[in-house]
Amino acid sequence: MSADDSMLDSQAMARARALLTRSRPPERTWPALVAAAALAISALAFATAMILAPPLVTYSAVKSAPE
Repeated sequence: MSADDSMLDSQAMARARALLTRSRPPERTWPALVAAAALAISALAFATAMILAPPLVTYSAVKSAPE
C-alpha cells in the first residue's frame, strides 16, 4: 500500500491540523491582579480596624480592698 492509498480524507486531516495549531490569544492577567489588590486592601483595612478598635469589655486592673 503506497502513501497515496490512505483511507483518511486529506482535506479533513488538513482542517484538523489547522484547528489544533491555531494560536490562542494570551490570557489577560489584569483581572487577577485587580482582585488580588482588592483583597489585600480589604485585609489591611480589617487588620487596621482590629488594632485601632477599643476593647469591648474592660476590667479594672486593681481590685478594691474591702473596707
